[in-house]
Amino acid sequence: MTSGAQTGLTPDVAPVRAGENLDWPALETYLRAELPDLDGPFSVFQFPRGSANLTYRVTFGDKHLVVRRPPLGQVAAAAHDMAREHRVLARLYTAYPRAPRAYLHCADTAIVGAEFFVSEYRRGHVVWDHVPAEISTGKDASVRVGLAVIDALAELHDVDPASCDLQDLGRPDGFLQRQVDGWTRRWAAVADQSVLDDAAQTRALVDEVASRIATGLPRTQRAGIVHNDFKIDNCQFVDGDPDHVAAVFDWDMATLGDSLADFGTLLNYWPDHTLSADDPGAFVAASATRALDLPDRRTVVERYASTSSLDLADIAWYEAFGCWRTVVILQQLYARAVRGESADPRMLQRGEMVAPLARRALALLGGQA
Repeated sequence: MTSGAQTGLTPDVAPVRAGENLDWPALETYLRAELPDLDGPFSVFQFPRGSANLTYRVTFGDKHLVVRRPPLGQVAAAAHDMAREHRVLARLYTAYPRAPRAYLHCADTAIVGAEFFVSEYRRGHVVWDHVPAEISTGKDASVRVGLAVIDALAELHDVDPASCDLQDLGRPDGFLQRQVDGWTRRWAAVADQSVLDDAAQTRALVDEVASRIATGLPRTQRAGIVHNDFKIDNCQFVDGDPDHVAAVFDWDMATLGDSLADFGTLLNYWPDHTLSADDPGAFVAASATRALDLPDRRTVVERYASTSSLDLADIAWYEAFGCWRTVVILQQLYARAVRGESADPRMLQRGEMVAPLARRALALLGGQA
């Protein structure tokens, strides 16, 4: 068994980080027993760019699979739901080919220390701070990638959940209210877990955003499948094709609900280089994709509107909601690092992003940022 050796290394994987090795012999034995045709030597690499769930590429000879489990340490209630992600991906691929197919879910925490699921491995490229040359070397590559991501989201929102047996994935009625209530509870659980000098001021700022979010709920126009963390770096492209998203990852929060919540989340991560650096709207949480020369937000909204019958008059609320959710997620990741539960050095930096992103949300809601 190989873990962390260079054999089989490709640009999307890396040796497993220190502290994030699992019980590889137990995993190998389990997978060989549960899945057919797993021949050849076993090896493991890690997908290193994710911020929370631990995702690994496991290989048996020339057969690659993806194994995904929750992060180490304490996790928020109902977060990192591997059973949900498996259920979605075991069905959605039939109606939305960009969703990788899931093969197996294991609820036995004795194997790798937590529940996990196994899915197909897709070869390709995730776009972070630049468009890989394998996808395109054209000057307009970033623009084409950005528009492709918008199209992929719009296509997801057109999927009829019943067409892939996901009509009972969630409860669309009251979706936004439950989301606000749930994220409020998550924030309360980690709000005080900070060692930063401005912790008190940041908490007051985020609390104000939460209050404005709660009092400004829009009316849901349409319910459908909601990915709940749709962003550029959850999308994959293949060689030579910047105009088509080949795969979409990270479905552990997928549900049925207000489609515009997904679009607001995507806008929250979207850099807009037409804004000045001191504009609160210029700050986005995704540090890598900030460097991309993407279409501005106006173009993005127009692109989505051209394929949708939805009224986008309240899109600023949805974007602010996406910012606020991301604030809570960043604080959760940071709190895990403060508690010593993460081996990833990037997690301590997440706390520094909370206040500027909350200021952006407040500005979108018409408050003083």
